[in-house]
Amino acid sequence: MKNDMSRRFHTRVITNIILSAMFACLVDLFLVTNLTMLGEYAVRQGREKSLQAVFYQPDAVITLLYVLAGIATFSAAFLVLQKKSMDYIIKLSTAIRNISEGDLNTTVEVVGDDEFSAMAANLNKMVGDIRTLMDKERESERTKNELITNIAHDLRTPLTSIIGYLELLSVSTNITPEMEKKYINITYTKAKRLEKLIEDLFGFTKLNYGKVSMKVTKVDIVKLLSQLLEEFYPNFMDKNLAYELQSNVPAKMINADGNLLARLFDNLINNAIKYGAEGKRIVVKIHAAETMVTVSVTNYGYVIPKEELPLLFEKFYRVEQSRSSNTGGTGLGLAIARNIVEMHGGTIGVASDLNGTVFTVRLQVDFDINKENFGNPGEKHEF
Repeated sequence: MKNDMSRRFHTRVITNIILSAMFACLVDLFLVTNLTMLGEYAVRQGREKSLQAVFYQPDAVITLLYVLAGIATFSAAFLVLQKKSMDYIIKLSTAIRNISEGDLNTTVEVVGDDEFSAMAANLNKMVGDIRTLMDKERESERTKNELITNIAHDLRTPLTSIIGYLELLSVSTNITPEMEKKYINITYTKAKRLEKLIEDLFGFTKLNYGKVSMKVTKVDIVKLLSQLLEEFYPNFMDKNLAYELQSNVPAKMINADGNLLARLFDNLINNAIKYGAEGKRIVVKIHAAETMVTVSVTNYGYVIPKEELPLLFEKFYRVEQSRSSNTGGTGLGLAIARNIVEMHGGTIGVASDLNGTVFTVRLQVDFDINKENFGNPGEKHEF
């Protein structure tokens, strides 16, 4: 493409040179013919010393004048033919100067199909890329500030409680054993919440910035979910929840990182327990096809407003904007889940109505980490 544009540009320049030369030759021929005729006429009239008669017997000076006239004509014609390109170069130069001075709203109209038009297109693309990069930098700065603010708030809340109860235990002498045990349990719960928050923050940071490599192996998705649900049995009992696992196959092997998938579905099930306690039931469904496996986690609790559904996978977002210790988690669980699904080349979505809130995950059966270009095969990840 580049060679083709260069060839067209050179062809146009050569064409302009030929046209300019032809025009100069015609002008020179016109001058020579007509001035010679005028000189001949003057000589026949006996005016040998007149200016016209000088051109009848040309010498070196007259020849030089003709040559200079031809050069001047050629130059003028070439400049006229090249004026459009020269004006375009000036526009490009002005645009580059404006961009260098910080005006990123500068664009150049792409005219024609040559090296200059390609330069204009590349210049416009470069400006667009710079604007996009600056927007990303601003968004990154905003996100960083938001991250710091949320971390400070979420760390301070349980930490303040821990310090308060420990201080109460250390200075009070009239606390009954029952109250002492209660304060210790509260402190322990707050400390575990603080530990969970820190773990989620580290996990999210690693996933979000590509610092988690994957170890892809064969994983039985049915067995994995069955084991996870059994591990959550105490949580189900605590919330008085029934749970059910439905699958159209007894077993299904897929290519995936087992640890990451465990974390993905751990977050989804944990989220269903937190926000689905009112519904008294959680259903996990597996539908295995030849190339895709679809897993849905359904709870029958609070119906999420439609306008909030797209925001659920954003970090620190919570449907209930309170930071209640009862249901208010770190706000990172679903963001981590989305990252893990994307690392596996899959998709995750959510729907919520009176029939339940359903998180649906679709994963490839024959996931190839090399084709997806995620992580480094064979390397283990740490959390």
